Amino acid sequence: MTTTSPDQRPAEDALEFLRSAIETEWREPALGHDGVLAWESEHEVVLPEPYRTLISEITNGSSLGPPEDGGLLPLGWLPPDWPYGTDRKPAVPFPLQEAWTWEGEPLNDGHHERVADVYKHGSIVLGTDDGLSHWILIVTGPQRGKVWLLTEVGAYPYPMPEAVGFLEWVQRWHASDGWWG
Repeated sequence: MTTTSPDQRPAEDALEFLRSAIETEWREPALGHDGVLAWESEHEVVLPEPYRTLISEITNGSSLGPPEDGGLLPLGWLPPDWPYGTDRKPAVPFPLQEAWTWEGEPLNDGHHERVADVYKHGSIVLGTDDGLSHWILIVTGPQRGKVWLLTEVGAYPYPMPEAVGFLEWVQRWHASDGWWG
């Protein structure tokens, strides 16, 4: 299957895989190109591919399928247990380039602000697993187009040490019995 650049429309085989991975009966209506453009204009960011095409043409969320606990959230939605409020800034670059375990780290003056920045900047939320772990897609900065996992103890590219793109993330979900399988 053809991998995609976060700035190029995905190849048809990648789109066909995404269509087959998320069953029709579980799909939310796609936003359409105008809906995606309106969201991007409001938030001053262009979403990475193939996520952008998925939500504009195939589905804007799914209650079944990645992530396993609750499915793929519609664009801009947050899980009810999201820890840092609704004031998110996707256009501000994501602040990390490598994993950061903040649990056990000394609490200096900027610690809480830095953790908040990881949750608030440069990403959209894809969904949650277990209410404590949140999958995000990086939309700005050097990690653009990559999937990360935020947990109560840190932020991690998925899978470590390097992050995969959205298409590879869905492929891993579709091919295994669990995220870590």
